[in-house]
Order: sequence, then C-alpha cells, then structure tokens
Amino acid sequence: MSIGISTSCMYPLETERSFEMVARSGAEVTEIFFNSPSELKPPMLERLRRIKENSGIRVRSIHPFLSFAEGYMLFSEYERRFTDTLEIYKAFLEASAYLDADVLVIHGSKIPGYIPWEQYYERFGKLAELGESFGIKVSQENVVNFLSMYPDFLYGMKKALGSKFYMTLDVKQARRSKCDAFELIDRLHENIVNVHISDSNIEKDCMIPLKGNFDFKRLFDTMKGYGYKGDFIVELYRHNFEDFSEVKASAEKLKELIKE
Repeated sequence: MSIGISTSCMYPLETERSFEMVARSGAEVTEIFFNSPSELKPPMLERLRRIKENSGIRVRSIHPFLSFAEGYMLFSEYERRFTDTLEIYKAFLEASAYLDADVLVIHGSKIPGYIPWEQYYERFGKLAELGESFGIKVSQENVVNFLSMYPDFLYGMKKALGSKFYMTLDVKQARRSKCDAFELIDRLHENIVNVHISDSNIEKDCMIPLKGNFDFKRLFDTMKGYGYKGDFIVELYRHNFEDFSEVKASAEKLKELIKE
C-alpha cells in the first residue's frame, strides 16, 4: 500500500504540469485526471510517459474528463450511443495501458438515471470486458448525486457482476453522501481497487489529510486487514490548500502513518 497524489489537485493547471509537480514531490504513485481530448494524443501521452519514466512514479489510475456525460453516453436508453461510446473509451483505455496504469475510474449516471439498475449493471459489465482486453480494471467510483451514492446500488453491482465489478472508494464522496465509508469497506472490500482520500471537520467536508478529524489509521488498518494491495490517492480541490507544499507534507506524514 502506497500514498499518492492526484493530478486533479492542481486543476485547472494543465495536466502535464500537474503531473510534473506530483512527480517532483516524491510521491510514489498518482492518478492522472485527463482534461481534454488532445491529451489522449501521442504527443501528450509521450510527454507524460517521459515524466513517469524520468521520475520513477507509478500511475495507478486514470480519470476521464467525460464523467459529466457518462449517464447520457453510456447509460441511456439509446443502445447505439452506448455502443459508439465504447469506441470513445478505447482511447482512455489505450492511454491507461500506455502509461502502465491498471485502473480507469468512472462516475456513471447521475440521479435518477435513464435506465433500470439491472441494465446499468449489464452495460458496466460490457465496459469492464472492454477494459479487461486492455489489461485495465474499469472501476465505479461512489459519487454524491450519482446513482453510486446509494450503497444498495453498489451492493447490487457486486451481486450482478461478481468479478467484473471493481470500485474506487472516495471517502470525501462517502461523507457527502451521508454514507459510512467503513460500512462500504466491510461490504465491498473484495472489489475495491483504488481509494481517494481527504480529510474533513465540522465546517469543511474536504481538506488536506491530517488537518481534520478523519481516522486514517483506522482506514489503513481496516484495508490492510482485508488484504488490500492497492494505493491511497490524495484527491483535493485547488481551493482546499494555499500551496502544493502543504499537500506534499501531508502525503509524507501519511507515508509514515501507513508504515506503523
């Protein structure tokens, strides 16, 4: 288990510049959040790969910029649009494979959704099969105001998809959904392949780790107890900190905590 930093922390700084900052910080691993179609083209992917190779950082996961439209593109009543969108997502999967990532994160459909949950699960399964052909695990993130904010929706995915169901657990999104992250872990630990971390207090629901009240020691011990072999990625918004050095310092402290 390692501590990483997402490139999304510096948004709207360009993706390659954000990646350079994370790589220079000494972070062991990252999640790259793509923000524009041109970033999936060879010139930019080659630049990102050079940064990766020169620094030695691992890319655990990538996050497409189409999260806002996934319900419409992947999980609508229009079957042809779903089929066509699979071709679009091949570009993200190819980018993932090129950067040696093994997880692709999706948000899925916003509430109330366009299709029955059972049909959503079937569509996700087809996307998961496409991901597997590239060696990539397509993971469902729990996100407030999306169907995935509901624990029963996620439990249904596990039941319907079995080994094809992978999950990115976001503790920030769990608290925003009024959901107990540790209950999700207890029920879905076999499916969790990626974890987004942040802190909180009474006034703020997203802040630099170890600045609030979240029990990171419990999180690390619980995941370790379940045999988790993945990473923990610090994911914040740019307004959550004044200088990137604060995020770097937090990640260093988390590294020590995870070793205890």
